[in-house]
Amino acid sequence: MSGNAAALAMSQAIPLQRAQGGLAWHERLRDRLAELDLVPDLGSNIGSAEWWRGLATLTLLCGSAIATFPGVRPLVAGGAPALDTADFDEARAQMIMPLALGADTGRHMAATDAVRPLAHAPERPQIELTATLGNGDSFARLLERSGVGRAEAQALAGQVSTAVPLADIAPGTRIDLVLGRRAARTMPRPVDALAMRARLDLRIEMERVGGRLVMRRIPITVDDTPLRIRGKVGAGLYRSARAAGAPPQAIQSWLRVIGRQMPVSGIRASDEYDIIVDYRRAETGETETGKLLYAGLIRGGKPKLSMLEWQKDGRSQWFEASGVGQQTGGMVRPTRGRITSGYGMRRHPILGYRRMHSGVDFGGGYGAPIYAVTDGRVTVAGRTGGFGNYVKLNHGGGLGTGYGHMSRIAVRAGQHVRRGQILGYIGSSGLSTGPHLHFEVYRNGHAVNPMSVSFVTRAQLEGKELAAFRARIRELTAIEPGAALTPIAPKPVEGPKLGTLADVAAKRAGDGI
Repeated sequence: MSGNAAALAMSQAIPLQRAQGGLAWHERLRDRLAELDLVPDLGSNIGSAEWWRGLATLTLLCGSAIATFPGVRPLVAGGAPALDTADFDEARAQMIMPLALGADTGRHMAATDAVRPLAHAPERPQIELTATLGNGDSFARLLERSGVGRAEAQALAGQVSTAVPLADIAPGTRIDLVLGRRAARTMPRPVDALAMRARLDLRIEMERVGGRLVMRRIPITVDDTPLRIRGKVGAGLYRSARAAGAPPQAIQSWLRVIGRQMPVSGIRASDEYDIIVDYRRAETGETETGKLLYAGLIRGGKPKLSMLEWQKDGRSQWFEASGVGQQTGGMVRPTRGRITSGYGMRRHPILGYRRMHSGVDFGGGYGAPIYAVTDGRVTVAGRTGGFGNYVKLNHGGGLGTGYGHMSRIAVRAGQHVRRGQILGYIGSSGLSTGPHLHFEVYRNGHAVNPMSVSFVTRAQLEGKELAAFRARIRELTAIEPGAALTPIAPKPVEGPKLGTLADVAAKRAGDGI
């Protein structure tokens, strides 16, 4: 019928019947098994033969599961081992519990008439503690904070100072103390024992013997061979030097020293670094790493740079192996103020006519410091005409500088001054309309434009000083790399040891104190 649709369920489909005579027996059996539904839906066709067959199958499966159920039995675990007499006594002695809460018997007990309150709580016979010396702290104050009386703390500090200056005890030093029983509750505890590592090469132990503290110095062998580290730069200098054992501070100092002589970017991967630092190590294993002593750079098997720190005219600086010191280029500003008047012709603010202004004026507040632009010797320091309070320096090579209108002079004639040293203070002395600095530069006695001059300072070693300098380089470079890490032979100890603080505490506890 046109315009209508028909629907057919799969259960309503008519199976295609084959000719029975044309099928073999196994094909017929396969078709029957394919049509057999072993697990029918028990929610439909209730009461039919197919439904009863499915119910029987379900009952058979449930019965098989129940018949083969293994059951639930408790798993027996091993019990706690019984304590023998020795273990029980040890566990019992470690119990900390009052009798009222059962103590070691488990029986709770109430107070009886025999219980009397304590008038005073009992004190510990000894107290063991460790105190640490802080920055800006004193040895006596540390003892007082630990509970030692002021008089005894001062006496102990004086006794320790006979072995080592108290100022040499470094901050962070740990001091072990044993405080004994005090005679009265209002009195501080006495010191029964004291032990400390006063220096890298010295340990101090004190013990109360016969009513007084006996001090014993224990020397510790210390090797002060400088630590030399040498290796190839490779992919990275810092990483290579750290892998070789160089301290980070030493590497940074080495880079700063070498960087003043050549660009650090110019260091090649094939170059070798040579670092020597001040190094001390004790037989007990502690080490102290000091400052950089020598900085070297080797290229092609030959030294390219050899730098050693040396004192020249009371000032430490780095010198090359030839004896030439580090270069200080350019002059510093004589004061922090801004330039208020330049070099050249101008109308004088007081005299009222045009004349040559032979320097540069720097403004600044009254009393602001005035600095030496570079090293030199004071040739004039005093009142000088229109300059007022005036200082003149001679820098050698025909160069000199002048500083005028000061309020106060801080140097004297004939004195040697260094770059950046204070010469005086800004004022308005002489022909001046207000506080400022008049700064001049002289070449062969004639004033020149200060802005056109740049001073360069370079120290030079000569004679015996140069010979001593080179001998020191040979001494340091003769050290084998890693020689400072060889084992140390300990010093012989004088007399019997006083023992550790634990030994002291045990002895005094045994005496019944």
